[in-house]
Amino acid sequence: MSDAAARAERIMRFIYALRSKGVTDPAVLRAMERIDRGAFVRGIFAERAYEDMPLPIACGQTISQPSVVALMTEALEVSPRDKVLEVGTGSGYQAAILSQLARRVYTVERHRRLVLEARTVFEALKLVNITALSADGSFGLPEQAPFDRIIVTAAAEDPPGPLLAQLRVGGIMVVPVGQSDTVQSLIKVRRTETGFEYDELRPVRFVPLLEGMAQD
Repeated sequence: MSDAAARAERIMRFIYALRSKGVTDPAVLRAMERIDRGAFVRGIFAERAYEDMPLPIACGQTISQPSVVALMTEALEVSPRDKVLEVGTGSGYQAAILSQLARRVYTVERHRRLVLEARTVFEALKLVNITALSADGSFGLPEQAPFDRIIVTAAAEDPPGPLLAQLRVGGIMVVPVGQSDTVQSLIKVRRTETGFEYDELRPVRFVPLLEGMAQD
């Protein structure tokens, strides 16, 4: 089998696995097809980049399993004019997926090394609508607020107040909520004229959302 044929088959299996986990949004599936997860996984785990499983990355963090990335993206209901904030850049994979759907993606990460590595990948993939910053994500990014969409890729005990405040009326936030040592719930928050509406989507497991910059 040629390299091109092998790649096409690998992508087909990858998308089929996402569909089997309940991902149905055609735009999300196209974004997942276009962005090569292999570009975000290094070292001994690179050969497992196309399996539906979380994998270790630098700084003791993980790259989420593709089906969770896709389902969180789907829940976010991103439209082409949206400005999105991601809290927890990690490998950069989630931000890259969002870049295919949104006008502008801001992603913040407390580990400076991860930001530098993610920027390198974004540049290589020519993803010019992502701004990756080293910052304490628990405070969001007030200088760029309000945001149409906010996604948090670390678990908070409650949806963080500073992030809720930076969500535009009509905006959506997707955040894992729960104690860090138990299974958490993925929560979808919609800001209305009068407050916030909360929907519980599914159980998930993420690293905890920590305050402060990491000492890498």
